[in-house]
Amino acid sequence: MDKKADLATLGVRAGQLRTEFNEHAEALFLTSSFVFDNAEQAAARFTNPTVSMFQDRLAALEGAQSCVATASGMSAILTTAMVHLKSGDHVVCSNAVFGATVQLFSGILGRFGVETTYVSPTVIGEWERALRRNTRLLFLETPSNPLTEVSDIAALAAIAKRAGALLAVDNVLCTPALQRPLELGADLVVHSATKHLDGQGRVIGGAVAGPTALVGEPMIPFLRTAGPSLSPFNAWVILKGLETLDLRMRAQSAAALELARWLEGHRAVARVNYPGLASHPQHALAMRQQKAGGAVLSFDVKGGREAAWRVIDSTRLMSITGNLGDVKTTITHPGTTTHGRLTPEARAAAGVTEGLVRIAVGLEAVTDLQADLARGLA
Repeated sequence: MDKKADLATLGVRAGQLRTEFNEHAEALFLTSSFVFDNAEQAAARFTNPTVSMFQDRLAALEGAQSCVATASGMSAILTTAMVHLKSGDHVVCSNAVFGATVQLFSGILGRFGVETTYVSPTVIGEWERALRRNTRLLFLETPSNPLTEVSDIAALAAIAKRAGALLAVDNVLCTPALQRPLELGADLVVHSATKHLDGQGRVIGGAVAGPTALVGEPMIPFLRTAGPSLSPFNAWVILKGLETLDLRMRAQSAAALELARWLEGHRAVARVNYPGLASHPQHALAMRQQKAGGAVLSFDVKGGREAAWRVIDSTRLMSITGNLGDVKTTITHPGTTTHGRLTPEARAAAGVTEGLVRIAVGLEAVTDLQADLARGLA
Protein backbone atom coordinates (compact mmCIF):
# COMPACT_ATOMS: atom_id res chain seq x y z
CA MET A 1 0.00 0.00 0.00
CA ASP A 2 1.41 3.38 -1.04
CA LYS A 3 1.86 5.47 2.13
CA LYS A 4 1.37 8.60 0.02
CA ALA A 5 -2.22 7.61 -0.76
CA ASP A 6 -5.02 9.90 0.37
CA LEU A 7 -6.15 9.54 4.00
CA ALA A 8 -9.57 8.24 2.94
CA THR A 9 -7.85 5.47 0.96
CA LEU A 10 -5.48 4.62 3.81
CA GLY A 11 -8.43 4.27 6.18
CA VAL A 12 -9.93 1.58 3.98
CA ARG A 13 -6.87 -0.21 2.62
CA ALA A 14 -3.75 0.34 4.74
CA GLY A 15 -2.31 -2.52 6.76
CA GLN A 16 -4.53 -5.27 5.40
CA LEU A 17 -3.20 -8.84 5.55
CA ARG A 18 -4.90 -11.74 3.78
CA THR A 19 -4.76 -15.43 4.61
CA GLU A 20 -4.56 -18.17 2.01
CA PHE A 21 -8.35 -17.87 1.66
CA ASN A 22 -8.02 -14.32 0.27
CA GLU A 23 -10.85 -12.89 2.37
CA HIS A 24 -11.97 -9.38 1.36
CA ALA A 25 -12.77 -8.17 4.88
CA GLU A 26 -10.03 -8.34 7.49
CA ALA A 27 -9.84 -11.70 9.25
CA LEU A 28 -10.58 -11.91 12.98
CA PHE A 29 -8.10 -14.20 14.74
CA LEU A 30 -9.82 -15.29 17.95
CA THR A 31 -7.10 -17.44 19.43
CA SER A 32 -4.86 -17.13 22.47
CA SER A 33 -1.87 -18.77 20.80
CA PHE A 34 -0.46 -19.92 17.45
CA VAL A 35 1.17 -23.16 16.32
CA PHE A 36 4.50 -22.66 14.54
CA ASP A 37 6.27 -24.67 11.87
CA ASN A 38 9.55 -24.77 13.78
CA ALA A 39 11.44 -23.45 16.80
CA GLU A 40 12.98 -20.55 14.89
CA GLN A 41 9.54 -19.31 13.84
CA ALA A 42 8.25 -19.65 17.41
CA ALA A 43 11.17 -17.59 18.69
CA ALA A 44 10.09 -14.65 16.50
CA ARG A 45 6.96 -14.20 18.68
CA PHE A 46 4.69 -12.17 16.44
CA THR A 47 1.57 -10.22 17.43
CA ASN A 48 -2.00 -11.28 16.72
CA PRO A 49 -2.54 -10.49 12.99
CA THR A 50 -5.81 -8.62 13.59
CA VAL A 51 -4.12 -6.37 16.14
CA SER A 52 -1.19 -5.89 13.75
CA MET A 53 -3.55 -4.75 10.99
CA PHE A 54 -5.08 -2.12 13.28
CA GLN A 55 -1.63 -0.92 14.35
CA ASP A 56 -0.38 -0.68 10.78
CA ARG A 57 -3.47 1.14 9.55
CA LEU A 58 -3.42 3.72 12.32
CA ALA A 59 0.32 4.24 11.81
CA ALA A 60 -0.36 4.95 8.13
CA LEU A 61 -3.12 7.40 9.00
CA GLU A 62 -0.92 9.27 11.49
CA GLY A 63 2.14 9.20 9.22
CA ALA A 64 4.03 7.23 11.88
CA GLN A 65 6.74 4.60 11.59
CA SER A 66 5.25 2.51 14.37
CA CYS A 67 2.07 2.01 16.39
CA VAL A 68 1.19 -0.13 19.40
CA ALA A 69 -2.38 -0.98 20.38
CA THR A 70 -3.46 -0.91 24.02
CA ALA A 71 -6.50 -1.96 26.02
CA SER A 72 -7.80 1.62 26.42
CA GLY A 73 -6.87 5.24 25.93
CA MET A 74 -5.74 5.49 29.55
CA SER A 75 -3.53 2.42 29.14
CA ALA A 76 -1.97 4.16 26.12
CA ILE A 77 -1.03 7.11 28.33
CA LEU A 78 0.16 4.74 31.07
CA THR A 79 2.32 2.84 28.57
CA THR A 80 3.85 6.10 27.36
CA ALA A 81 4.66 7.13 30.93
CA MET A 82 6.00 3.76 32.07
CA VAL A 83 8.28 3.41 29.05
CA HIS A 84 9.66 6.94 28.92
CA LEU A 85 9.62 8.08 32.57
CA LYS A 86 11.33 6.96 35.76
CA SER A 87 11.39 8.03 39.39
CA GLY A 88 12.75 11.56 39.71
CA ASP A 89 11.50 12.69 36.30
CA HIS A 90 9.28 15.71 35.75
CA VAL A 91 6.28 16.14 33.44
CA VAL A 92 4.71 19.37 32.17
CA CYS A 93 1.05 18.73 31.39
CA SER A 94 -1.80 20.84 30.11
CA ASN A 95 -4.38 21.57 32.81
CA ALA A 96 -7.08 20.93 30.22
CA VAL A 97 -6.75 17.17 29.79
CA PHE A 98 -9.16 14.32 30.54
CA GLY A 99 -9.81 14.11 34.29
CA ALA A 100 -8.47 10.55 34.50
CA THR A 101 -5.21 11.74 32.94
CA VAL A 102 -4.71 14.12 35.86
CA GLN A 103 -5.48 11.31 38.29
CA LEU A 104 -2.93 9.09 36.54
CA PHE A 105 -0.10 11.63 36.55
CA SER A 106 -0.69 13.07 40.01
CA GLY A 107 -2.47 10.33 41.94
CA ILE A 108 -0.64 7.24 40.64
CA LEU A 109 2.65 8.19 38.98
CA GLY A 110 3.23 10.76 41.72
CA ARG A 111 3.45 7.93 44.25
CA PHE A 112 6.40 6.52 42.30
CA GLY A 113 8.45 9.70 42.20
CA VAL A 114 7.23 11.32 38.97
CA GLU A 115 6.25 14.94 39.54
CA THR A 116 3.83 16.83 37.27
CA THR A 117 3.33 20.56 36.77
CA TYR A 118 0.07 21.71 35.15
CA VAL A 119 -0.03 24.73 32.87
CA SER A 120 -2.42 26.49 30.51
CA PRO A 121 -2.78 24.72 27.16
CA THR A 122 -2.65 28.03 25.32
CA VAL A 123 -0.06 30.17 27.17
CA ILE A 124 3.31 29.12 25.73
CA GLY A 125 5.22 31.07 28.37
CA GLU A 126 3.80 28.90 31.14
CA TRP A 127 5.25 25.79 29.48
CA GLU A 128 8.68 27.38 29.21
CA ARG A 129 8.65 28.58 32.83
CA ALA A 130 7.58 25.14 34.08
CA LEU A 131 10.57 23.36 32.52
CA ARG A 132 13.21 21.84 34.79
CA ARG A 133 16.47 20.04 34.22
CA ASN A 134 14.66 16.74 34.84
CA THR A 135 11.68 17.47 32.57
CA ARG A 136 11.27 14.46 30.30
CA LEU A 137 7.73 14.75 28.91
CA LEU A 138 5.33 17.45 27.75
CA PHE A 139 1.76 16.16 27.47
CA LEU A 140 -1.32 17.83 26.04
CA GLU A 141 -4.69 17.23 24.49
CA THR A 142 -5.70 19.51 21.62
CA PRO A 143 -8.41 20.54 21.17
CA SER A 144 -9.09 20.15 24.87
CA ASN A 145 -12.13 18.49 26.34
CA PRO A 146 -14.60 20.11 27.01
CA LEU A 147 -13.56 23.72 26.29
CA THR A 148 -11.95 22.95 22.90
CA GLU A 149 -8.88 25.07 23.67
CA VAL A 150 -6.29 24.68 20.92
CA SER A 151 -2.59 24.32 21.71
CA ASP A 152 0.17 25.35 19.31
CA ILE A 153 1.73 21.94 18.64
CA ALA A 154 4.66 23.26 16.59
CA ALA A 155 5.62 25.82 19.23
CA LEU A 156 5.45 23.24 22.04
CA ALA A 157 7.43 20.76 19.95
CA ALA A 158 10.22 23.33 19.65
CA ILE A 159 10.18 23.91 23.42
CA ALA A 160 10.32 20.17 24.11
CA LYS A 161 13.21 19.69 21.71
CA ARG A 162 15.26 22.47 23.33
CA ALA A 163 14.62 20.92 26.74
CA GLY A 164 15.56 17.41 25.63
CA ALA A 165 12.03 16.21 26.41
CA LEU A 166 9.37 14.37 24.43
CA LEU A 167 6.10 15.94 23.30
CA ALA A 168 3.08 13.62 23.41
CA VAL A 169 -0.24 14.79 21.94
CA ASP A 170 -3.60 13.22 22.74
CA ASN A 171 -5.32 13.39 19.35
CA VAL A 172 -8.66 12.01 20.50
CA LEU A 173 -10.91 14.90 19.43
CA CYS A 174 -9.44 15.44 15.97
CA THR A 175 -8.06 12.02 14.98
CA PRO A 176 -5.64 11.88 12.02
CA ALA A 177 -8.58 12.71 9.75
CA LEU A 178 -8.37 16.33 10.95
CA GLN A 179 -4.94 16.69 12.57
CA ARG A 180 -1.54 14.96 12.29
CA PRO A 181 0.58 16.04 15.29
CA LEU A 182 3.71 14.19 14.12
CA GLU A 183 3.86 16.44 11.05
CA LEU A 184 3.81 19.44 13.40
CA GLY A 185 6.77 18.19 15.41
CA ALA A 186 5.23 16.01 18.12
CA ASP A 187 7.18 12.89 19.12
CA LEU A 188 4.22 10.72 20.11
CA VAL A 189 0.50 10.61 19.38
CA VAL A 190 -1.84 9.01 21.91
CA HIS A 191 -5.35 7.76 21.13
CA SER A 192 -8.42 6.59 22.92
CA ALA A 193 -9.67 4.38 20.09
CA THR A 194 -12.87 4.03 22.10
CA LYS A 195 -13.95 7.37 20.69
CA HIS A 196 -13.90 8.45 17.03
CA LEU A 197 -11.63 5.68 15.74
CA ASP A 198 -14.31 3.11 16.55
CA GLY A 199 -16.99 5.72 15.95
CA GLN A 200 -20.03 3.79 17.09
CA GLY A 201 -19.50 3.32 20.83
CA ARG A 202 -18.92 -0.42 20.63
CA VAL A 203 -15.55 -1.29 22.16
CA ILE A 204 -12.72 0.11 24.29
CA GLY A 205 -9.20 0.50 22.94
CA GLY A 206 -6.16 2.74 22.72
CA ALA A 207 -2.95 3.28 20.79
CA VAL A 208 0.36 5.12 20.70
CA ALA A 209 2.00 6.11 17.40
CA GLY A 210 5.37 7.58 16.56
CA PRO A 211 8.94 6.64 15.60
CA THR A 212 9.92 2.99 15.98
CA ALA A 213 12.66 3.93 18.45
CA LEU A 214 10.10 5.55 20.76
CA VAL A 215 7.12 3.24 20.18
CA GLY A 216 7.58 -0.24 18.76
CA GLU A 217 11.00 -1.09 20.16
CA PRO A 218 10.46 -0.03 23.81
CA MET A 219 6.68 -0.38 24.15
CA ILE A 220 6.10 -3.88 22.80
CA PRO A 221 8.21 -5.47 25.57
CA PHE A 222 6.30 -3.42 28.15
CA LEU A 223 2.94 -4.51 26.75
CA ARG A 224 4.01 -8.16 26.76
CA THR A 225 5.21 -7.89 30.37
CA ALA A 226 2.62 -5.61 31.96
CA GLY A 227 -0.31 -6.80 29.86
CA PRO A 228 -2.41 -3.74 28.83
CA SER A 229 -2.85 -5.14 25.31
CA LEU A 230 -5.80 -4.82 22.93
CA SER A 231 -8.02 -7.82 22.30
CA PRO A 232 -8.24 -9.11 18.69
CA PHE A 233 -12.01 -8.63 18.63
CA ASN A 234 -11.76 -4.98 19.70
CA ALA A 235 -8.98 -4.43 17.15
CA TRP A 236 -11.20 -5.86 14.41
CA VAL A 237 -14.13 -3.61 15.38
CA ILE A 238 -11.92 -0.51 15.38
CA LEU A 239 -10.44 -1.54 12.02
CA LYS A 240 -13.93 -1.41 10.55
CA GLY A 241 -14.45 1.98 12.18
CA LEU A 242 -11.33 3.37 10.54
CA GLU A 243 -12.84 2.63 7.12
CA THR A 244 -15.39 5.44 7.60
CA LEU A 245 -13.27 7.75 9.80
CA ASP A 246 -12.63 10.38 7.15
CA LEU A 247 -16.28 10.55 6.08
CA ARG A 248 -17.57 10.67 9.65
CA MET A 249 -15.19 13.35 10.87
CA ARG A 250 -15.95 15.63 7.94
CA ALA A 251 -19.72 15.20 8.31
CA GLN A 252 -19.73 15.51 12.10
CA SER A 253 -17.49 18.58 11.99
CA ALA A 254 -19.83 20.29 9.53
CA ALA A 255 -22.83 19.49 11.73
CA ALA A 256 -21.03 20.69 14.87
CA LEU A 257 -20.20 24.02 13.22
CA GLU A 258 -23.82 24.54 12.20
CA LEU A 259 -25.05 23.69 15.70
CA ALA A 260 -22.40 25.93 17.33
CA ARG A 261 -23.47 28.90 15.21
CA TRP A 262 -27.10 28.33 16.20
CA LEU A 263 -26.21 28.13 19.90
CA GLU A 264 -24.07 31.26 19.66
CA GLY A 265 -27.14 33.22 18.64
CA HIS A 266 -29.41 31.84 21.39
CA ARG A 267 -30.34 34.25 24.18
CA ALA A 268 -30.06 31.55 26.89
CA VAL A 269 -26.44 30.78 26.02
CA ALA A 270 -23.63 32.87 27.51
CA ARG A 271 -20.75 31.42 25.51
CA VAL A 272 -20.02 28.70 22.93
CA ASN A 273 -16.68 26.91 22.71
CA TYR A 274 -15.90 25.52 19.27
CA PRO A 275 -12.67 25.98 17.23
CA GLY A 276 -14.58 26.40 13.98
CA LEU A 277 -16.24 29.61 15.20
CA ALA A 278 -14.57 32.89 14.33
CA SER A 279 -15.19 33.94 17.95
CA HIS A 280 -13.01 31.13 19.32
CA PRO A 281 -9.79 32.56 20.85
CA GLN A 282 -7.59 30.12 18.90
CA HIS A 283 -9.68 29.98 15.73
CA ALA A 284 -6.83 31.03 13.42
CA LEU A 285 -4.45 28.50 14.97
CA ALA A 286 -7.06 25.75 14.76
CA MET A 287 -7.63 26.41 11.08
CA ARG A 288 -3.88 26.19 10.46
CA GLN A 289 -3.27 22.86 12.19
CA GLN A 290 -6.69 21.21 11.79
CA LYS A 291 -8.73 20.46 8.67
CA ALA A 292 -11.99 21.25 10.52
CA GLY A 293 -13.27 22.09 13.99
CA GLY A 294 -14.14 18.56 15.06
CA ALA A 295 -17.33 17.07 16.44
CA VAL A 296 -17.19 18.31 20.05
CA LEU A 297 -18.47 21.64 21.32
CA SER A 298 -19.47 23.04 24.69
CA PHE A 299 -21.51 25.99 25.86
CA ASP A 300 -22.28 27.87 29.06
CA VAL A 301 -25.97 28.09 29.89
CA LYS A 302 -27.09 31.20 31.74
CA GLY A 303 -28.29 30.14 35.19
CA GLY A 304 -25.53 27.75 36.27
CA ARG A 305 -25.93 24.07 37.10
CA GLU A 306 -29.72 24.18 37.48
CA ALA A 307 -30.16 25.61 33.98
CA ALA A 308 -27.55 23.26 32.50
CA TRP A 309 -29.21 20.21 34.02
CA ARG A 310 -32.59 21.41 32.74
CA VAL A 311 -31.23 21.55 29.19
CA ILE A 312 -29.78 18.05 29.51
CA ASP A 313 -32.86 16.55 31.17
CA SER A 314 -35.16 18.05 28.54
CA THR A 315 -33.46 16.24 25.64
CA ARG A 316 -35.29 13.30 24.07
CA LEU A 317 -33.01 12.57 21.13
CA MET A 318 -29.48 13.08 22.46
CA SER A 319 -27.95 10.39 24.67
CA ILE A 320 -27.06 11.55 28.18
CA THR A 321 -23.63 9.99 28.63
CA GLY A 322 -20.03 11.03 29.21
CA ASN A 323 -18.81 9.19 26.12
CA LEU A 324 -17.98 10.95 22.85
CA GLY A 325 -17.01 10.02 19.31
CA ASP A 326 -20.23 8.18 18.50
CA VAL A 327 -22.48 8.59 15.46
CA LYS A 328 -25.23 9.16 18.04
CA THR A 329 -25.03 12.64 19.56
CA THR A 330 -24.20 12.66 23.26
CA ILE A 331 -24.68 15.36 25.89
CA THR A 332 -23.22 15.66 29.37
CA HIS A 333 -22.49 18.00 32.27
CA PRO A 334 -18.68 17.87 32.55
CA GLY A 335 -18.53 19.33 36.05
CA THR A 336 -20.31 16.30 37.52
CA THR A 337 -19.29 13.57 35.06
CA THR A 338 -16.08 13.63 32.99
CA HIS A 339 -14.40 16.11 35.36
CA GLY A 340 -16.35 15.19 38.48
CA ARG A 341 -13.35 13.53 40.16
CA LEU A 342 -11.30 16.73 40.06
CA THR A 343 -11.26 19.12 42.99
CA PRO A 344 -13.37 22.28 42.64
CA GLU A 345 -10.11 24.24 42.36
CA ALA A 346 -8.85 22.03 39.53
CA ARG A 347 -12.17 22.32 37.69
CA ALA A 348 -12.06 26.09 38.05
CA ALA A 349 -8.49 26.19 36.74
CA ALA A 350 -9.60 24.12 33.74
CA GLY A 351 -12.54 26.47 33.08
CA VAL A 352 -15.20 23.83 33.76
CA THR A 353 -18.07 25.90 35.13
CA GLU A 354 -21.32 24.77 36.70
CA GLY A 355 -23.28 25.95 33.66
CA LEU A 356 -21.11 24.15 31.11
CA VAL A 357 -22.73 21.57 28.81
CA ARG A 358 -20.74 19.44 26.36
CA ILE A 359 -22.14 17.98 23.15
CA ALA A 360 -20.39 15.45 20.94
CA VAL A 361 -22.23 15.79 17.65
CA GLY A 362 -23.16 12.65 15.75
CA LEU A 363 -24.78 12.09 12.37
CA GLU A 364 -28.40 13.05 13.07
CA ALA A 365 -30.00 15.96 11.21
CA VAL A 366 -28.88 19.26 12.76
CA THR A 367 -32.43 20.57 12.74
CA ASP A 368 -33.46 17.70 15.01
CA LEU A 369 -30.57 18.42 17.37
CA GLN A 370 -31.57 22.08 17.50
CA ALA A 371 -35.16 21.16 18.34
CA ASP A 372 -33.94 18.82 21.07
CA LEU A 373 -31.91 21.60 22.72
CA ALA A 374 -34.49 24.34 22.19
CA ARG A 375 -36.87 22.57 24.57
CA GLY A 376 -34.58 23.03 27.58
CA LEU A 377 -33.20 26.40 26.51
CA ALA A 378 -36.66 27.95 26.19
